[in-house]
Amino acid sequence: MRTALRALAATAAALLATTALSPAARAHPAEPKAPEEFVALRSVDPTVIEEMRYTTAHTFMGERVDGYRQPLCVLTRPAARALHLAQKRLLRQGYALKVYDCYRPQRAVDHFVRWAKDVDDQSMKEEFYPRVDKSRLFEDGYIAEKSGHSRGSTVDLTLVRLPAPPTRPYRPGERLAPCFAPKEERFPDNSVDMGTGYDCFDTLSHTDDPRITGVQRANRQLLKRTLADVGFVNLPEEWWHFTYRPEPFPDTYFDFPVHRRSVAGR
Repeated sequence: MRTALRALAATAAALLATTALSPAARAHPAEPKAPEEFVALRSVDPTVIEEMRYTTAHTFMGERVDGYRQPLCVLTRPAARALHLAQKRLLRQGYALKVYDCYRPQRAVDHFVRWAKDVDDQSMKEEFYPRVDKSRLFEDGYIAEKSGHSRGSTVDLTLVRLPAPPTRPYRPGERLAPCFAPKEERFPDNSVDMGTGYDCFDTLSHTDDPRITGVQRANRQLLKRTLADVGFVNLPEEWWHFTYRPEPFPDTYFDFPVHRRSVAGR
């Protein structure tokens, strides 16, 4: 009996070892979680409008981006708290912040890189980069293999005049208009007029481009000034791009997915 039991135990152990090492078992490893310093922005300030573009097909690639499982803004806690301070000031002036992108997994950046190397895929060129040759996206700095967003303290955002009007969803295949066209001709967005749409690969997106004047320039400066007052630094090439300083993780590029489970309870 003892011999039989030992044989059964050995067989069971062998089966367990085989299962543990099988390709099916290895194909679904546990997803990484965000460090404790990361939070969902809505847990810090639920009044900030979230329009998470990369969970939709309305992107410069024309498809949802890898790693964006849910439309959720995730940031380091200091960056989220700073946005809360900016939001309080703007609400008193009749505006609200609207975020397009926050923390960005490295797998999303890798997706951008793969797309940029496929020069034949230009389905969204007419809207997002009508005056840029796709073969120059790396050279011109529009796409890179690393992004500050993956460190968790960078955010893409704009201003919305309150009360915020609704916006319609993007319909894949619809007629595209250049991102620098007059506001009434661009894809509808409930933000104030910043002179270009979000993710516009064009020099008109440079925050202080001299061709941007009047109300458009005033809107950019209001956003820049308000965020600078709470610790954010603008990227001069993109009016929508801001990084909180000092960054809690200045040298770490994370790859946990954008999902509530990544910041469970925070």
